[in-house]
Amino acid sequence: MGSIYTETVVYSAPPAFEKDVPYQVAIVTLESGERVTGRIEGARVAIDDRVVLTETRDGVPFFRKTE
Repeated sequence: MGSIYTETVVYSAPPAFEKDVPYQVAIVTLESGERVTGRIEGARVAIDDRVVLTETRDGVPFFRKTE
């Protein structure tokens, strides 16, 4: 679990991720206090929203907003 520290939506991505645009990237503050950058799946998030780690793909953490 964690909370959104900051976020942005990527509309112009490098070639490897062009098929994914637009996609949301966020810095998440984990419960331990550490911060990690990851992708957001599903509904868009805003600062201070709570998120949960859903999976890691190719070393990239993916988070989803909690209800």
